[in-house]
Amino acid sequence: MKNKLDGKIVMAVRVRGRVNVRNSIAETMNRLNLKRVNNCILLKSTDVYYGMLKKCENYIAYGEVDELTLTKLFKKYKLNVDPKGLINSSFNIKDIKDKMPFRLHPPKHGYKNVMIHYRVGGSVGYMGAEINKLVNRML
Repeated sequence: MKNKLDGKIVMAVRVRGRVNVRNSIAETMNRLNLKRVNNCILLKSTDVYYGMLKKCENYIAYGEVDELTLTKLFKKYKLNVDPKGLINSSFNIKDIKDKMPFRLHPPKHGYKNVMIHYRVGGSVGYMGAEINKLVNRML
């Protein structure tokens, strides 16, 4: 599987709930630590994580995170972490793993549609840099 996010810092937000979710997808989201709606995680994309994100992309929104969004997120949760160091790989993401998942508010003005993929006009799946707009509405 081609990994277009290789080595980048990825933010994933759970958008849909637990009802009628296949067991294999529910287990994958539990392993990603996305157990509730509006939970958010940060991870460094590898082939394994990319496969997990692809498997549950009908229930989550994910994409590359930028420095401004990380700054706001760390400020809200009072983490003394430099976002530049996280993006430039001089800081390890495992050091903040005990603080995750970050619990966010529902987005202002809501989701577009949680049943439709982002490419078609919804709010689930790979969003690219647009995940920053969604998370900023949730902070």
